[in-house]
Amino acid sequence: MSQLYYRRTDNSSYRDRIPLRIVRAESELSGLERNYLGAVEKGDYASVKQALEEAEIYFRININCIDPLGRTALLIAIENENLEIIELLLTYNVYVGDALLHAIRKEVVGAVELLLNHKKPSGEKQVPPILLDKQFSDFTPDITPIILAAHTNNYEIIKLLVQKGVSVPQPHEVRCNCMECVSSSDVDSLRHSRSRLNIYKALASPSLIALSSEDPFLTAFQLSWELQELSKVENEFMSEYEELSQQCKQFAKDLLDQTRSSRELELILNYRDDINPLLDENTNDLARLKLAIKYRQKEFVAQPNCQQLLASRWYDEFPGWRRRHWAGKFLTCVFIGLLFPLFSLCYLVSPKSHYGHFIRKPFIKFICHTTSYLTFLFLLLLASQHIVSTDPNRQGPTPTVVEWMILPWVLGFIWTEIKQMWDGGFQDYIHDWWNLMDFVMNSLYLATISLKIVAYVKYSGFRARNEWQMWHPTLVAEAVFAIANIFSSLRLISLFTANSHLGPLQISLGRMLLDILKFLFIYCLVLLAFANGLNQLYFYYETDEGLKGCKGIRCETQNNAFSTSCFPYIFRNITPPLLHPPFTEFVGATMFGTYNVISLVVLLNMLIAMMNNSYQHIADHADIEWKFARTKLWMSYFEEGGTLPSPFNIIPSPKSIWYFICWIRKHIFKITRAKKTETFGTIGVRMKSLFTVESSTFSLLLSPQKVVLNKLS
Repeated sequence: MSQLYYRRTDNSSYRDRIPLRIVRAESELSGLERNYLGAVEKGDYASVKQALEEAEIYFRININCIDPLGRTALLIAIENENLEIIELLLTYNVYVGDALLHAIRKEVVGAVELLLNHKKPSGEKQVPPILLDKQFSDFTPDITPIILAAHTNNYEIIKLLVQKGVSVPQPHEVRCNCMECVSSSDVDSLRHSRSRLNIYKALASPSLIALSSEDPFLTAFQLSWELQELSKVENEFMSEYEELSQQCKQFAKDLLDQTRSSRELELILNYRDDINPLLDENTNDLARLKLAIKYRQKEFVAQPNCQQLLASRWYDEFPGWRRRHWAGKFLTCVFIGLLFPLFSLCYLVSPKSHYGHFIRKPFIKFICHTTSYLTFLFLLLLASQHIVSTDPNRQGPTPTVVEWMILPWVLGFIWTEIKQMWDGGFQDYIHDWWNLMDFVMNSLYLATISLKIVAYVKYSGFRARNEWQMWHPTLVAEAVFAIANIFSSLRLISLFTANSHLGPLQISLGRMLLDILKFLFIYCLVLLAFANGLNQLYFYYETDEGLKGCKGIRCETQNNAFSTSCFPYIFRNITPPLLHPPFTEFVGATMFGTYNVISLVVLLNMLIAMMNNSYQHIADHADIEWKFARTKLWMSYFEEGGTLPSPFNIIPSPKSIWYFICWIRKHIFKITRAKKTETFGTIGVRMKSLFTVESSTFSLLLSPQKVVLNKLS
């Protein structure tokens, strides 16, 4: 063995060895203390009790001594879950310290209960200094028992602590500028951020939400939304906050899984915070589901129980609709769609009739609105074919019959958007991209109508079109009308959401458009960089021959030394050797080649990868994404308003006139009545005070007569 040792060490010198030494001094344990800790480790109750009694009388050992791992006897007993020894140690008033936190981390419910019921003695035993030093503690100062218990998500321990009346500190906002947040961030920014994260980890505990929240659904929704916003602000802890947000979403979804009947499900989805559900059971507006959509709780909305209830309401008039053959479904939709003008007229005349109730059903309303929009697109197709047209050389043409037919639909669309913005609010309106598209489309149609009116009033003669002004109102109106037709046709994509096959594709298309916008920003930056460099390189070689006072891309003959208007033919513009020195030509060709590699190879493939990633994300969560988008579409038809499609919604109905009168009575006459009441109230107070003064004066005048009468009597 010694020969092997010397053989191994002969090839290495002494200076190649790493000297080792103990840099952290540890307190030495006596033999009795080692036996004492060993008995606690083995669970020898008798030996531990004997050691404690001897320590109480003879002071031979320190009952708060620590082993080489930094554990006291109490911590060893907690790790072994030996409740008898824990109770024995607490009887002899051992040092507790962070024992409660250790018991919570180990999830020893019995030990937690014993420690909570333990009363701290007035006099402490001898405690090693290392236990009193908070720097060597396993827990930071912001970790309280309830926070640690919520991190472990132990229902029993959280219940024990909540029964003791503990509380969780309210986390401040990330952008909070109060004195406490500013000072804490200046002293230790990492501990400040970790402290906020620890609090949110506790608040996101499903057991804590279920135990302490009166409305666990609302708590989960709001907390999930807040955590999602925090992940965007504190990028350093983005993954942690997103994981907690997903945990809250999953908790709300799992809680909804516990519903056992349609009655329970309706009570949950129809619950409102501002009313008593027991007193207003007729409320059937799915308020809680709307709240889930607002907070983007996709798992909650796509939950099977929730979707089953929505489907039953959607196909209210056709209970067995999904079991029918596709041909029967198609013929039924065509039949209802062709009769939508008749249904609309019946609703205008008598909204409470059978047909009036029939068109108010969500599925029937959807078919009628879809058919109305398809009719509008058919009219646009007729307008684009110019079946009925006027003289193209007339500068202010009159509207055709088809354009007059299109006008009521446009007015109906505008009225629909106004009502939607009025009912839902401006903020909710602009958050929907389809609403922004409708706004642009309607604005273009209004611009077309305005320009045609201007052209009709200002220009009345005939003139060849090639002689018209560049910004002639008729030309601009035709261009704007063409762009509006494109938006109108693309708006039909929003209806794809109702189909299980086209819905995910429509959602993926929206995500891809966002990727294209991000890509265009990077591409424009690269294009600007290389265009600036090439222009700087070739600026000095621009010739004056043949320019004739014209420069730029609008000249008939492009004479610039470098032109960015036609990149594929750039080398043809810079090839003449007499015009460009060889070095300049080499640098220019290298720069342009680098641009081609970056734009065509790197950036284009990056765009393809981004679009593929977006599509794959939607495909992986196709069921949840599609059901969430479909629910938003369905909810728009569950509302009471907006029953009639365009153009019937612009016709004043008796119902709308009655509602308008009620609104005037409620708002205008109420103010007038309040002013009258205030005026009469003021007069009444003045008359009362005047009457009081006159009564007192009259009584004073009568008082001498009373005295005389008393004397006579």
